[in-house]
Amino acid sequence: MPNYRRLYRPGGSYFFTHVTYQRYPWLCTDLGRQSLRQAIIAVRRKHPFAIDAFVLLPDHFHCIWTLPEGDCDYAKRWRLIKLMVTKACGQELALPSEKTVSGERRREGNLWQRRYWEHCIRDERDFVSHCEYVHYNPVRHGLVECPTDWVFSTVHRYLWEQNE
Repeated sequence: MPNYRRLYRPGGSYFFTHVTYQRYPWLCTDLGRQSLRQAIIAVRRKHPFAIDAFVLLPDHFHCIWTLPEGDCDYAKRWRLIKLMVTKACGQELALPSEKTVSGERRREGNLWQRRYWEHCIRDERDFVSHCEYVHYNPVRHGLVECPTDWVFSTVHRYLWEQNE
């Protein structure tokens, strides 16, 4: 079994990528968006964090979070968010993807890939670089020609704050 190493920096900012199981494109559906939004709101009430950047695509999303001082437990937050989304819409989505034997044994659903990508933001330059990556991602995937054309993104808020 691989030994995954993650960097935990209390009060740090982190870039994340989460992918749907077998890249099935359910995230931008009304049900997928609403379930994810409600789960994030619920988890933020009990375990606060700031969302610095976010983009939702049909089969994955990228985001940057900043955790409160003294807190580095982003894994708990993601576990709760993914669990809430699975409970809220897993049955209703009724995805055609079969679960693996390993997934069955772990009692996993078929909405999310098991692992996710995480990167601890090192400095301001790294932060800006990852924000640009997040906001440009719909263009990279051929969904729009300009980042501001994609509605499921914080690019509009980011540009608003830059102009203030």
